[in-house]
Amino acid sequence: MTQASTGAFYPASPAALAAGRAARAAYRAGKVAPTAGVAPGMTQANMIALPRDWAWDFLLYAQRNPKPCPVLDVIEAGAHHTVLAEGADLRTDIPLYRVWRHGRLEAEVGDATALWAEHPDLVTFLIGCSFTFETPLQEAGIEVRHITDGVNVPMYRTSRACRPAGRLHGEMVVSMRPIPAARVAEAVMISGRFPSVHGAPVHVGDPAALGIHDLSRPDFGDAVRIEPGEVPVFWACGVTPQAAVMASGVPFAVTHAPGYMFITDVPDGAYHV
Repeated sequence: MTQASTGAFYPASPAALAAGRAARAAYRAGKVAPTAGVAPGMTQANMIALPRDWAWDFLLYAQRNPKPCPVLDVIEAGAHHTVLAEGADLRTDIPLYRVWRHGRLEAEVGDATALWAEHPDLVTFLIGCSFTFETPLQEAGIEVRHITDGVNVPMYRTSRACRPAGRLHGEMVVSMRPIPAARVAEAVMISGRFPSVHGAPVHVGDPAALGIHDLSRPDFGDAVRIEPGEVPVFWACGVTPQAAVMASGVPFAVTHAPGYMFITDVPDGAYHV
């Protein structure tokens, strides 16, 4: 973990830092809402926690598939704090969690404390989220439709297989944002400067090339309108580990619910290259 990755060389603005901490406190107190547009300028992260026996498989899976699974932090078995957010508790500070057993979604809960007690050897991974570069897109005057419309980002399972690792295999999941055709190159350039939070898109245009047949029916999140002159642009998504959990029949896992992220104390500039 470098100083830059913890924000030591890129201090957050007091207002943004306070907004992120206030959001985490609200989620800890029971608020449930998607996190796109929350605490602009702060890095957001996907989360997956697995028993120690599966941790090496997942670390290797992430290393082999860095586009959808860029690891920001790995937390020791049984621990629930991260250097990315002082005082945060990974069991309570995400708005909504998913509980997986034998590859099937069992429940969504607002507090995961009991799950860490049930499995005291959980190893937690925080994975970069594309919500992080949405603030720079907006600052450039590129609309982020799901934020404008107050809905969750649309996410889709694809036909693009990830490279397997150990017992884990599965397909890439992508998020989609409609971008005016004349601004696509700029959106690619802006997001490409943030490789630790998925970076540049994996596909622009025809969704069928990714095995997606109906943009109005996302696998996760909410559908968004696509206006005339706009092109669907697809970024690798940190829900990809959940697809691996399903495909691989992982006995037990805890993840964030898609679109309900962990907000860190690290400004997005820490991951800008």
